[in-house]
Amino acid sequence: MADLEIRDLHVTVDKQPILRGISLDVNRGELVAIMGPNGSGKSTLAATLLGSPTITITKGMITFLGKDITTLAPDKRAKLGLFLSFQYPAAIPGVSVSNFLRTAVGAVTGTHPDPVRFHALLKETMASLKIDPAFASRALNEGFSGGEKKQTEILQLLMLKPKLAILDEVDSGLDVDSVKIVAEGVQRLVSPAFGALVITHYQRLLDYLTPHTVNIMINGKFVKSGGPELVAAIEKQGYDWLKPPPPL
Repeated sequence: MADLEIRDLHVTVDKQPILRGISLDVNRGELVAIMGPNGSGKSTLAATLLGSPTITITKGMITFLGKDITTLAPDKRAKLGLFLSFQYPAAIPGVSVSNFLRTAVGAVTGTHPDPVRFHALLKETMASLKIDPAFASRALNEGFSGGEKKQTEILQLLMLKPKLAILDEVDSGLDVDSVKIVAEGVQRLVSPAFGALVITHYQRLLDYLTPHTVNIMINGKFVKSGGPELVAAIEKQGYDWLKPPPPL
């Protein structure tokens, strides 16, 4: 049994079919990549895995660590060890990055993090991501650039230490140096205790992350799966060669 199992998942958004029979296994210790053109359903899958209320599952099942989470509330999924890096992180005026993270760690772990140890770890983790220490006192994502928001998402990931992370286009809006820093932050977490499902358009993120498997999604279905060599093929040929022929 895989840590995360998705079986024959069908999803609609506003009554429009988006996912059309997705099945996938992801285990801790693995990096699994999903690629595909715009509108293929990648971000809908990420939202589904974290229990977005805008999603309607019409068929299929999601299990995590042997537990059926198909209808489980988002906060309970987080407490089980799932993490989602949002494609467009929201700003939270009046709540500092530091306070947000300390509250989040406490909520997920059910503990009250010691302030001194927490802030020491936060400072160390921010330094590893080359984030200005002043960001700790800024309101979460308020006035942040796109790249700063994504780096802050990875900061959350490193502080929360989930069992499995779903990274939805975490490279979007990042320059080359930032992509490398973010990728290295994710890569160093991969262990028997942590795995990641990485959703991306581009090869550049996967230049620094080594996926165990690559899955290509088009029109809400996986049309091809393979190893890292599939990334190079997509970069060279695009997605058209994988699109099914139009119906007769």
